[in-house]
Amino acid sequence: MAIARVSSKTVVVGGLVIATVWLGIALVLRLVRNPQTDDAIVTADVIDVVPLVSGTITELHVADNETVKQGDLLFTVDPRPYEFAVERARGDVAALDGEIEVTERKIEGQRDAVEAAKAAVRRAEAQVKNATDSLGRMEPLLAKEFVTPDKIDQARTTKLTAEAGRDEARRKLDQATEDVGTLASLRGKRASAQAALGKAELDLGYCYVRAPFDARVVNLHTAIGQFVGPGPAAVFSLVDARAWYVIANYRETELARITPGMEAEVFVMTDPSHHFRGTVQGIGSAVNPEDGPIAPGLPKIQRELQWVHIAQRFPVRIRVERPEPPEIFRVGASAVAIIRTQAPVRLAERAR
Repeated sequence: MAIARVSSKTVVVGGLVIATVWLGIALVLRLVRNPQTDDAIVTADVIDVVPLVSGTITELHVADNETVKQGDLLFTVDPRPYEFAVERARGDVAALDGEIEVTERKIEGQRDAVEAAKAAVRRAEAQVKNATDSLGRMEPLLAKEFVTPDKIDQARTTKLTAEAGRDEARRKLDQATEDVGTLASLRGKRASAQAALGKAELDLGYCYVRAPFDARVVNLHTAIGQFVGPGPAAVFSLVDARAWYVIANYRETELARITPGMEAEVFVMTDPSHHFRGTVQGIGSAVNPEDGPIAPGLPKIQRELQWVHIAQRFPVRIRVERPEPPEIFRVGASAVAIIRTQAPVRLAERAR
């Protein structure tokens, strides 16, 4: 009887040991096939909201941690100086339009006068040429007394008279065509004034700062009356609520089994009861090592002691599908990521 009891206990203990061993093997295989890490955080794209014009805030339509939709008015910079600039630019354009209209009418009325002046110049130039040629033929004959000095003087006078007539005709032509050059100059000034008007209208539009996408307002610490302007200091930030990601830091020894497009499971610690599907978007190509030179712009991830070798971790970016309810997702929240290496997701299938 005692032997039977001992045998039964031995069987039970042996069964528990075997079950434990098999359970451990199954767990190891599962972790090998589906890399898992709790060294993960929730993140999203974040932009700083900085106005493109300077001035005081006259309207503030949002509060910290408020959700906004694309196109919602966030705040208004005092638009009055920019409204005055628009009116001044419009006045400059209108004044030039008036000058151009008057000049065009004047040119239209002088069109015949210009043609007549051109004809007069051509006639005068022909007379100068004839007078010059005649003088050139007569001067060699004076030494041989084939012509008298009076004839030479008369020819010279004729040439001078023709040159004076030519110069007068050219002056009248220049005067007649002067308005054409004035018109071209006025049109150039109008183009510049129109550009100034466009810039003034653009600056006026910049006074009304709107949400570029669906987002959450964060880090809002300002009020009406605050002076703001272009520069490094942001009024507040916007978290892009259209897409959420989990940055999961995996050991370098696990990266060989992870490729972009693989399916992932995500649990967010703000509410672990919810389960989310995701897709591996990319694997980090560089980090700042703890014992190496720091490169600006690279993430710094602490190493992990793994047996006798310190394993480096690299970030794996996972895009979360259907991040709902949205209040679960907060930038910086802890998460757990499991990558299903046996069930890759094709990008084309996801697109369909």
